Amino acid sequence: MASRAGPRAAGTDGSDFKHRERVASHYQASVSLKSEIRKLNLVHVLIWALVAAQVIVNYLSLVSHDVVATPYQWEYLYLLSIFPSIFSFMSMPRNNISYLVISMISAGLFCIAPLIYGAMEMFPVAQQLYRHGKIYRFIFGFSAVSVMYLVMVIAVQVHAWQIYYSKKLLDAWFVSTQDKKKK
Repeated sequence: MASRAGPRAAGTDGSDFKHRERVASHYQASVSLKSEIRKLNLVHVLIWALVAAQVIVNYLSLVSHDVVATPYQWEYLYLLSIFPSIFSFMSMPRNNISYLVISMISAGLFCIAPLIYGAMEMFPVAQQLYRHGKIYRFIFGFSAVSVMYLVMVIAVQVHAWQIYYSKKLLDAWFVSTQDKKKK
């Protein structure tokens, strides 16, 4: 080791720094996956806010039921889907594995399960719409079942990617913790 005033360490000419400038791949993966998960969480919060707005507007009777339809039962269950995003956001700053695992499990329970239930709940109404053209509920002039199925398709994709990226991030964090244990 060289000091400011002393000689350079024996056996080095100062060009041995290149191997220290490389960033381990699991750290690069962690940064990019965290970024993707944050984006997906923001999209999920936006979807959640739309569903919450419909429930609140109906609950407080702010507009007529002809303008904004009464929410389906699955929409009340879907309001619990904010918890996976909260745990996901909490896991990011300090690479907290337990919060990320809770986020992944609760995403299946509070996000995917209500969407599956909702698809089954709305199926008879969708059949009536597409077989006979009968529309019973509206959201700003559009068929409520069509709008909600569109929201569900987007939400399923967001949650599936969120779980996928969370699993990849969990794997990257496990590599990081295994490297620390080896040292």
